[in-house]
Amino acid sequence: MNLLLKEKPQFAVCVQNEDYPASLEQWKIYRVLPDEKASRHKLVRVIDESGEDYLYPETYFVPIKLPQAAAEAFLAAP
Repeated sequence: MNLLLKEKPQFAVCVQNEDYPASLEQWKIYRVLPDEKASRHKLVRVIDESGEDYLYPETYFVPIKLPQAAAEAFLAAP
């Protein structure tokens, strides 16, 4: 079974996109994927505008907790 399916989904809002304007939209909510190694280097792994997961500076994001219904809708979106 995929480890990501076992973990509770995490989300963050992008508060800065200075170096990545094509990949990140400021004030948009992004899905965050667990990555302990990246976290040790002050990076966060998010699924960006390309639909792929990439590492970005953690200072570009603020973690948020979505209500369950909102998180489910977000995950079900194409």
